[in-house]
Amino acid sequence: MGTVNSGQPVNKIEDILDMNMRVLVVDDSSTMRRIISTTLKEIGMKNLVTADDGDLAWEQIKREKFDLILSDHKMPNMSGEELLRLVRESEDYKDIPFVMITAESFQDNVMAAVKLGVSNYIVKPFSAKQLLEKLIKVFGAKRQ
Repeated sequence: MGTVNSGQPVNKIEDILDMNMRVLVVDDSSTMRRIISTTLKEIGMKNLVTADDGDLAWEQIKREKFDLILSDHKMPNMSGEELLRLVRESEDYKDIPFVMITAESFQDNVMAAVKLGVSNYIVKPFSAKQLLEKLIKVFGAKRQ
């Protein structure tokens, strides 16, 4: 039995994460979309949707309900940062947890995403354990 930020005991991951939540995975690399989706499935997530770039992701967000967005930072057409801005500026979608995924840990990129209201940030490559820890932080904080 572990604890979350609040110090409240947590018996299992499902106390924090709904494994049936709808997750949107956005990355211009089909290999990365597959890796991220496989990693989410390893964690126990079942309801995954993918998009090739921010433009396609934004269209999907407007059509379907998502509980979490995992987006690459650098993409053609619309970057992850631009997608984050649209999501946070929208009254309908502003509360969707948004985790930025990047190959770079440049302080400027991180700070720009933080200013836009990113829920968390993860640098590639990452393990299932690291992603799970990030998601627990995002949804543990959201529950408080």
